[in-house]
Amino acid sequence: MSSQAPAPGWYADPTGQNASRWWDGQQWTDHVSAAGSQPGAAPQAAPAQPQQPTYQQPQQAYQQPQQLNKPAGGPALFEARALVVSQKAKLIELTNEYDIKDSNGALLGRVVEVGQSGLKKAVRFLGNYDQFFTHKLEVRDPSGAVLLTMTRPAKIMKSRMQIAQPDGTPIGEIVQDNVFGKKRFGFSVGGAIIGGIRAENWRSWDFAIEDGNGVEVGRINKKWAGIGRELFTTADHYQVLIHHELPYPLRLMVIASAVTVDTALKQDE
Repeated sequence: MSSQAPAPGWYADPTGQNASRWWDGQQWTDHVSAAGSQPGAAPQAAPAQPQQPTYQQPQQAYQQPQQLNKPAGGPALFEARALVVSQKAKLIELTNEYDIKDSNGALLGRVVEVGQSGLKKAVRFLGNYDQFFTHKLEVRDPSGAVLLTMTRPAKIMKSRMQIAQPDGTPIGEIVQDNVFGKKRFGFSVGGAIIGGIRAENWRSWDFAIEDGNGVEVGRINKKWAGIGRELFTTADHYQVLIHHELPYPLRLMVIASAVTVDTALKQDE
């Protein structure tokens, strides 16, 4: 004689651990309940909880580059959108010096060559050996406080200008790309090219200033200084026009670029 299994429903928990346990008609299930469950009412199956993936913090693949702070002092020099860089007129050039003025002629800063010995000046006086010397210059505000330093190492064919903060912390380099044809210089910061200047003629008088994407952000134009200054002195004048506000350190490289052009190309001639 076969016995018929009980109908599905809530029954006293045979384990004694709970008041009721659900019988599905064939076996006891894991569904349990406290007192008050109604026989015949099937339990609501709890929705399956998705397994939470194990997340591991990825290792940092690179180091965040050190932020370059805007140099202290000289706010007019570092924020002016139009600059005139004028080399001081001298019959014989023994020390490079420049005035930096705004479009109204107000003095914003000076560039002065430093660290020259008497022997070096004598050699420069006796012959054209500028390219074989290291030139060190300081960009100063009108009060004489140093804002930037610029160093052009001795060169054979191509020039480069090292730009640093007053305490010697490197900012970047302005590096000459080619020797023949229209001259080009790149702005190198931390090994990356963030912009540059590109000559628009073989005389290298007019340059387009570009950002790292090759977009023009300004211009450098050589200005005519007058027949007397052009024929009888070594003085050159450059107008720097910046189309819009530039981030640092690109802005600093642009300011230094006009002096770089003159020191790297014109003085050696």
